[in-house]
Amino acid sequence: MNNASIGVFDSGVGGISILKALQNEMPNEQFIYLADSHNAPYGSKDAASITALCQNNTEWLLSKGAKLIVVACNTATTNAIEALRDQYSCPFIGIEPAIKPAALSTKSGVVGVLATEGTLSSSLFHNTASMHTQNIKVIEKIGKGLVPLIEKGITSGLEIENLLHLFIDPMLDAQIDTLVLGCTHYTFLIPALKKMLPNSIQIIDGRDAVARQTQFILEKNKILASKEQQQSTVYYTTGNPKELQKFVSEDGCIEKVSITL
Repeated sequence: MNNASIGVFDSGVGGISILKALQNEMPNEQFIYLADSHNAPYGSKDAASITALCQNNTEWLLSKGAKLIVVACNTATTNAIEALRDQYSCPFIGIEPAIKPAALSTKSGVVGVLATEGTLSSSLFHNTASMHTQNIKVIEKIGKGLVPLIEKGITSGLEIENLLHLFIDPMLDAQIDTLVLGCTHYTFLIPALKKMLPNSIQIIDGRDAVARQTQFILEKNKILASKEQQQSTVYYTTGNPKELQKFVSEDGCIEKVSITL
């Protein structure tokens, strides 16, 4: 079991940002990455549909022998991870908008959150935000239209910049000093965001915290890979392999899979 793979899934390519953090943190682990690009974006779907998709992804990864599953999607985590933990016995690691570290680090008392509709409307997000943002102003913006562009490999250029200005400019007017990226896809937009944000604004995406928590849970459950094992990763997608290939090194092996409700 120790040398079995860690399963990682996202609604598409966004979770690659989490995967890279996991790979850096755990050099001896094997990974299976599943991009459910056929059903992307998850952020515009209702909670029941998101949960059903996450269950399908989970069962597919378990069929591949996953010992632990990382839900590398904010929308999937905030809407479905409690149901997944209730239904399956394997450990789950999720990611949700990093409201707590943002609240602790803000100096202006104004924090911006850029996320999907599915994340911002979830009870888990609202519970977390209400717990940590007393006396802090939170500017929430739905990044509508960003995920489909990122899925196509578009992470810079005029189309992306024009969309980002719609979401970011009101935050700047409100004098945020911290920006929380509440969607793993948005991590790929950090270079574009840095072009329009003052250097004083901190960007938080939570990927390193997920990697540290994953290693902690592996150690706690005594399923950390042996130091003799060499790291490997296999990539799968329910969408177009060529789209995923844009985010994967040339030696990455990408296979097309079909997972249906």
